[in-house]
Amino acid sequence: MAASEYCRVLIVDDEVLIRQGIKHFMAWEQEGFHIVGEASNGQEALERIAELRPHIVITDIVMPVMDGEELTRQIKQHYPEIEVIVLSSFGEFDYVRSTFQSGVADYILKPKLDLQHLLTVLKMTAQRIPSLGVEESSGGGYAPSLEQKLERLLSGYDADFSADELRETFPHPLFLLAGFDPRVLEEGVQLSAVQLQEKLTVLLASSSSSERNLPVIRALPIEGQLRAVLINADQSAMDEVVRTAGVAADSLSAAGQRIPIAFTKPFPDVKELRDVYNGPLTRLLGYAFYLPDMGVLQEGKLPPPVLQTESFHLNRFTEDFKRGQFHQAFHYLRDHAKAMAGDYTTDVFAFKSFLGNLVFNITVLLGNMEYDARELEKDKYRHFKAIEDAKSASEALSCLDAFIAEAEACISDKAALPGNANMKKLLDYIHQHYAEPLNLTDMAKHFHFNASYLSSYFSAHNSEGFVDYLHKVRIEKAEELLRKGDAMISEISGMVGYSDHSYFCKVFKKSTGLSPSRYRRQFVGEEKGRS
Repeated sequence: MAASEYCRVLIVDDEVLIRQGIKHFMAWEQEGFHIVGEASNGQEALERIAELRPHIVITDIVMPVMDGEELTRQIKQHYPEIEVIVLSSFGEFDYVRSTFQSGVADYILKPKLDLQHLLTVLKMTAQRIPSLGVEESSGGGYAPSLEQKLERLLSGYDADFSADELRETFPHPLFLLAGFDPRVLEEGVQLSAVQLQEKLTVLLASSSSSERNLPVIRALPIEGQLRAVLINADQSAMDEVVRTAGVAADSLSAAGQRIPIAFTKPFPDVKELRDVYNGPLTRLLGYAFYLPDMGVLQEGKLPPPVLQTESFHLNRFTEDFKRGQFHQAFHYLRDHAKAMAGDYTTDVFAFKSFLGNLVFNITVLLGNMEYDARELEKDKYRHFKAIEDAKSASEALSCLDAFIAEAEACISDKAALPGNANMKKLLDYIHQHYAEPLNLTDMAKHFHFNASYLSSYFSAHNSEGFVDYLHKVRIEKAEELLRKGDAMISEISGMVGYSDHSYFCKVFKKSTGLSPSRYRRQFVGEEKGRS
């Protein structure tokens, strides 16, 4: 089909693979159609319709935010001239029937989506639009634009560049990608890949002595989270390109906010575009989360990372917590989180997930320990969101500190209640004297209590009785000594307060499920496996 103007088509589907599959199935312009845009839900589609004014909308039925049924009603109410084609699954025919009542042109079943059939439906639908003046095609000689070819490459499809076209469009032998992550921008601040292209073009033109040697810069048509430009230059111009990027980063910074720009290493073939974008460029912009003050991030020119060597021991943290050693537990957590933030190769999602999981675990622990954690429970989603929205590692650590401050306030409230101070003194005494032949009678004398009263008091204010708690402390200390691997097991039993070696082995196995010797072998094996 040929036409006095192309039939403009908007694709609406929450599955990016469906959108890309339709968009890049063929050179639509050769058939008289132009895919003017995409949307992932009905609400987004209405915004694109107002901007792009398509002739036809191809929409899925089941989508988040606004589904295809409501989208169709909105289109027919506000844009009655626009034709709608519905994509549906077999089980959605009730929805499809309601969209026909709203005036859709046709529907296609998604599980058997035949794109050749889609073309036929599009042609039949286009014939219903008087403004197009459609007539039969004689073949046509449409050639896709450079932007469309770059988009195909980024989407994983082939793009046919002729040798002459490559020489004309990209006259230099090398390519590199430069980009930034718009999520680092303050709310309300907008910056596009086109603006980065324009800024680099102006700066390079003013610094170049030869117009013939001037790099070619193209903003990439990307729907994802990153903004990027493709730069084509020769080897002699590459250093100037990166130097200019530092100036661009400074001038693009808004209200004193640093906008890190990442630069990949040069690559020789434009067909490597997708791999370089998804690999080096995306990885470098992940590093910017930890290095927000660096204006330019370039492969091979970053400071050496401070590698995180030890994993977080959640059991150790939990046991410190349960024993009331909150200062020690929070100090360990802060140190570990800070060490993670010092390694800029740490995956950003993994780092934020770690912080979020600790917020959840601490809230649950305090509730189980009968602290009044209702405010923490109510506010935990606010802390989750603050961590998720953090634009840098330092900001995420500040979110953790804010949560810990609230947790410490919760702990202090309970500590101020009568009896808690006395219980803390009893527990501290056990931790200081566990290696001695400690018993309830001696401890009662030390604190001027009646022994039977102390026994009931201890049980009433602690989850374990005196004897069980003493065993737990001693076995935890024994585990530490066994992991170090230096002292003999018979020596360790005496070091933690057991004069009878066989009794120590019996208590240890009951507590851990392993004999002391087997526990040591297992731990040493795990350590070797991690090293």
